[in-house]
Amino acid sequence: MKGQVDYMLDVRGIISPFSLLKVSLIYQQMKPCQIMEITGCDPDMQRDLLRILPDASYEVICREHQTTDMENMKVRLEKRNPIDVKPLK
Repeated sequence: MKGQVDYMLDVRGIISPFSLLKVSLIYQQMKPCQIMEITGCDPDMQRDLLRILPDASYEVICREHQTTDMENMKVRLEKRNPIDVKPLK
């Protein structure tokens, strides 16, 4: 994975709704162009996470898993600059 990580979250073993709440609260505090790395983000949580974050406000930089164990999956999100976000018509 490339790029400097500004926020690292480990949500392994945390109940999914609480994980989503934790990630969304930190995401709101992030500045544009900052990167968040989430460890333990299984495919179901990834899907739910991308539903609750504001559309077009982030970019998935990388998805990685080191083993077949879903708890070790990592996702990196970069918060986009609001100037770069184009409104949908």
